[in-house]
Amino acid sequence: MAASPVSEPKLPPGFRLLRLESVDSTNAEAKRRAKAGEKGPLWIWSLRQSAGRGRQGREWQSAPGNLFASLLLTIEGPLGVASQLSLLAGIAAYDAVAELMGDPGKPDGLVLKWPNDVMLEHMKLGGILIESVGAPADNRSTVVIGTGLNLASYPDHIPQPATSLAAQGIGADPGHALQALAAHTARWLSRWDEGASFQAIRRAWLERSAPPGTPLQVKLPQETLEGVFAGLDAGGALRLKTKDGDERRLTAGDVFFPSA
Repeated sequence: MAASPVSEPKLPPGFRLLRLESVDSTNAEAKRRAKAGEKGPLWIWSLRQSAGRGRQGREWQSAPGNLFASLLLTIEGPLGVASQLSLLAGIAAYDAVAELMGDPGKPDGLVLKWPNDVMLEHMKLGGILIESVGAPADNRSTVVIGTGLNLASYPDHIPQPATSLAAQGIGADPGHALQALAAHTARWLSRWDEGASFQAIRRAWLERSAPPGTPLQVKLPQETLEGVFAGLDAGGALRLKTKDGDERRLTAGDVFFPSA
């Protein structure tokens, strides 16, 4: 049986789209184009990936029917400002999934896990990889925001359980998913205003996260911490209240829900 045709997304004004049938990685393609002089904002979308990547170089399994898309853009400000996009990208992905689920508010069981994993019932539904391209020049930074959403299927044999919208009884076309993601990303980029309104982004992220007191496990290169979620600091770092009562501020690490 032939695969159903994929719809063509409509993007917000000012954003361009490069649609590919297959690519090694949408992030890799975005970086190649950036090094060739492309400034964006450009969405790169592929129906298939042969070498998708997640954080810390992990493989991102790329089954057809899921969403693989990267946004290449250049912003004013140093990489420290660009790093704020990590929370923003999570919010946009969350809001896109909520729209696909038919609940633009806060669907039951849908939460963000620091910094930007989209989780449904403590199972991973989507992830984001943000990369910089070259060194900042003239106080401008070029970045790539890669987003993967499990629409039709989900991978096995990953460090934490995963799910897909299809597994939850929700049909979602990759083109419609990209249209929703692009719209919400544009909206939050406008509100963020290249860092001028980061605290609004921080508050929006917290509104979509698991509640304070949620048990967390954080794996660092030299240790594993256990405790409960205590919010974000003013810069967006994770606050973890450990079992011995101390509070740790973390800017990196693999975060897990231990009960998952």
